[in-house]
Parts: sequence; C-alpha cells; structure tokens
Amino acid sequence: MHIPDVTMEKLLERSSLAPAEQISTLKEEGVRLKRPLQDIVLEREIATEKILAQAFADYAQIPYIELDPQAIPKEVLNVIPERVARQYNAVLFQIDADGAHHLAMEDPDDVQAVNFLQKELGTNTRIYIATTENILAALEAYRGDVNKELNEVIDIQRSEDTQNDTTAEESIAEDSAIAKTVNLLLEYAIRSHASDIHIEPREEYVQIRYRVDGVLKEVNRVPRNVIGALVSRIKILSNLKIDEHRVPQDGRFKIKVGSKQYALRVSTLPIIDGEKIVMRILDESNQAVTLEQLGYWGHSLQVINTTMVEPNGMILITGPTGSGKSTSLFSMLTILNKPDVNISTVEDPVEYKILGVNQTQTNSKAGMTFANGLRALLRQDPNIIMVGEIRDVETANLGVQAALTGHMVLTTLHTNNAATTLPRLIDMGIEPFLIASTVRSVVGQRLVRKLHKDSRQSYVPSEQEKKAIMRLFNLPADNGLKIIHELEKQAAASGVGGDTPLSTDENGIKTLWRPDKSFNDEDVHDGYRGRIGIYEVLDNSSAIEKLIMSNATSAQIQAQAITEGMITMQIDGLIKALRGETTIEEVMRVSKD
Repeated sequence: MHIPDVTMEKLLERSSLAPAEQISTLKEEGVRLKRPLQDIVLEREIATEKILAQAFADYAQIPYIELDPQAIPKEVLNVIPERVARQYNAVLFQIDADGAHHLAMEDPDDVQAVNFLQKELGTNTRIYIATTENILAALEAYRGDVNKELNEVIDIQRSEDTQNDTTAEESIAEDSAIAKTVNLLLEYAIRSHASDIHIEPREEYVQIRYRVDGVLKEVNRVPRNVIGALVSRIKILSNLKIDEHRVPQDGRFKIKVGSKQYALRVSTLPIIDGEKIVMRILDESNQAVTLEQLGYWGHSLQVINTTMVEPNGMILITGPTGSGKSTSLFSMLTILNKPDVNISTVEDPVEYKILGVNQTQTNSKAGMTFANGLRALLRQDPNIIMVGEIRDVETANLGVQAALTGHMVLTTLHTNNAATTLPRLIDMGIEPFLIASTVRSVVGQRLVRKLHKDSRQSYVPSEQEKKAIMRLFNLPADNGLKIIHELEKQAAASGVGGDTPLSTDENGIKTLWRPDKSFNDEDVHDGYRGRIGIYEVLDNSSAIEKLIMSNATSAQIQAQAITEGMITMQIDGLIKALRGETTIEEVMRVSKD
C-alpha cells in the first residue's frame, strides 16, 4: 500500500499517532533522505502497517479486513488466476448468494487494478483493504499441499532409470527437477516451522530430516541417484565450490516465501556415503519479542530488568547449542537500544539484525576472532558490548576488563546451569575477585516445546504420578507443594498460561496437562506448536560474591541463590507445565542432568 505524503500527514493528525512537532520532523527527514513519509513512519515505529491500513481505511471510507488464508474456499480463490492475483496483490475471498464478489486489495487507490478486476468479476464487486503481509499470506493458499507436490517431483525422479550420481548442467539448471526439488524442500521446511534441514546420503537413499521445535523428524527420502545434483544445486545457491567434496564448506543464501525473507546458513560435511548438508533457517523478518513473551516472569524477570540497565558489568547467558541464548540477547539488546547509547557486537554468525546496533561478523581466516573483534570494539567508544560467545581465556579476560572499565558486556558461555558458570570462569583463569566484582547476573536456560492451546487436555494425576513429581523435582515433603502453589499463583498473576485455571491448591496438584494426539492441524506437531524458554537467573549478591572469593562449589552457590529467591530451571519448567504451557515430560527431557 502506497500512501502519498499529503494523505499520510492527514492520517497522522486524524489518528493522533504523532504530535504536530514530530510530524514536521518526520517530513523534514523524508525530504532530506528523499524517501516517502510512510517509510519513515514505519521505520521509526510510529505506527505499524496494520495501524496505517486501518487509519487509511477509515479516511478513505473503505472497509478494512484481516483475511484468514485457511478460511478462503479454493473455488472462490481460483476465480482470479494466481498470476493476476499476484500482479495486483488482490485476493477474492467470498462470493455471496446474490453474486456479490468480496475482494481484498493491498492498494485500493490503484485505479488501473480496480478497473481491470471489476471488468473480470463484474460491477457487483466490493473492495476491502488489507495489509501487504496479510495479502501475501493469503496468496500462498494458491500453492496447496507443498508436501504432496514435493512427493510428486521425487516420484518422477525415482522412476527415472538413472543409477549413477549426476551433476550435469541440465540437472542443476533453474528449471530442472532438482531445482524444483530444492525449492519445495525449503518451502515445505518453512511451512513446517523447521529450524534446520538435514540432507543425509545413505547407502540406498538420501534421508531428508527437519528439526521442528527442537526435535528431528524424517520427512522424506530422495532417490540415491540424485544426491550429486542435489548437493551441487545447494552449493550453487550458497556460492560454494561445486568440485570440492573432501573438506567441509560453509555458505549462505536468501529466499523469499510469502511476505517473509529467510536466510539459510549452509554447512557441508563429507561422510562415508557422500556429502551431508545441514541448512539453518533464519527468519530475517522476525521482530524482537519481549522478555515476558520469551517466558521470563517473577524473580527472573526482576533480576534481568534490574541488572541489564546498570552502567557496567557482565551478564552471562548459558545453555547448550539451540537453547535460545541468541534470542534472549537479541531481546535484551532491543530493549537497551536507544539513540543515546552505542551498542557494538561481535558474533558468529550474525543471526538477528538490529537497526541502530553495530554488528560485526567473526572471520577466523582473516584473523577476526572473538578476542580480536572485542579488542577492536573497545576502541569504538561503546557503552554496551555483546560478545556472541566466550570460547577461550583471552576472550574471557578481555570481557572482564571491558566490564571493569565502564562497559556493560552481554555474552554467552556453555555450562549446564547458572551456578556452574562462575566456577567455570575461575577454571578459565579469571581471578575470583574480578568475577565477583564484574558479573551482575547469570541466566541458565533451555527450550521446551509449547503445548498448543486447542490441542491440550487436562487430566487428574494419580498418586503415583504426584510422588514421581515430588521426587523428580526434588520438592521437600513438608512444604514443597505449598511453595509450588504460591509460585503458580505468582506466575498466573504475571500472565503465564493466560486464563488457564490453577492446577494446584493448598493441598497439592489437582490437574496436569498433556497433548491431544487426535487434534488435527498441519501447524501442530504431536500436540505442540513452537517453543518457550525455561530459565533460572542468578543474581550476584554480596553473599554469592563472598562464596566466589572463597572458591565455593557450584552446589554451594546454587543453594545460596535459591535461598535468595532464585527459581531453578526445572522448577520454572514445572510451573509452566502446571500453567498448561508445556508438559512435565518436556521439562524433564531438556533439563534432567
């Protein structure tokens, strides 16, 4: 939707989206940068595309609509050919009994498009306005079942009488069956909300697996005879060497599906049966979510909100690969990202791009390591520094020195939980008094699969299950259930689990939640949809500083943190399971030592 500057100014005034002085400033900025006022407003987050579309709809007296792509009948959608619908960004979503056609458009001011479509559909056509993203999502409904399409292409290749691997030019051309296979594999993965794609050659076939919500699942098997062309096609997209099969290679490319752009990080690895390829899918249109949306609440949220605004020090986030550490850092940096602070990062790789933050990619071949990058950042007058990971003693020392000299340093480390991070730094050669004086807080985290609200069931646990929970979560027999009940009430008050009724009372656990396996929805996998974090946040209090100085064990540090109010990851997971956000089994799967 393109809104002229004059109209845009009226919308801002009518909707009270910005005061007169700010509108003048935005206009001046648009003139100076030679860009439309609409772009400046969206970039500065004065309003979202949806708010602008609603404001324009009210101004132009055109009804606004939000389309549900799954609710549009196929026969209605296909009245307008896909090519025409995409050309004009228009979707026919309803035909009434009296023949009235309901048409959603991105830009109802496009007179040429409106005239053409009315000529095709008839004068009894009612025009609606929808956001660009909503229109593009609805246009994807033309595609139908991507998995079925993929299977058809694979069946054709399987039936071909070709026994040898091939990398002939015609096999990897843009319009070849291999190119179509790769495109469909990527599209199906994105529609399945996969985070990674594994293409693994076996002796008699090529195994295709997707990692969905942290769990690997086989989705297809491709004929063995196409592995050469398949690998070559992906290497061409990633700008890798096609003729190099003996050493690992890393590359990257971008694709667009619907309204979103995705970056794919590609890694190749020679194995016995050929070359394995793993592609990490990164949604570049992802907006930062709040800490609350990530799953922080109560004591954990309070400690993070307090420590991350301190002028200097160090915040450490710990957990295994794929536990959401980068996402937590991304959210914290977005909160801290203000015009009056200079934020610089050194990452490997840059997964999330943040407007206004100076982000640097490591490059070991060029000598740009975490340590060298951090050393360079310190000469760039930063207020806040984010180091992707502490991998060696040199980086750890530089991070501590940066925290000592007036910078706030955010970084990650690989340890099992928050308490073991502090002794780990001592093991790396950092003096205990430096750790005690620089570390502000430590976050330990994991990701658990999230129960889909419509595909979950509540049930009454047996006495045996209740005893197992007491044992698995190390709850004290005398007051453990009372503590859990109080924590669940606090979590409910903080919005965890939404309007889900309490699963506990003063006497113990009343109900638990499990996935409804009979629920049928392509976006829901085994009753789960998406993931949520479970956290423990250790606040470096004066008592814990003394323990660090005396070389205390991680168990002693953890015990002290718990007495000061820290909720462990497992207990946080238990509370979220009681609130219907996940299940006990999921919490134990990711957090059991």
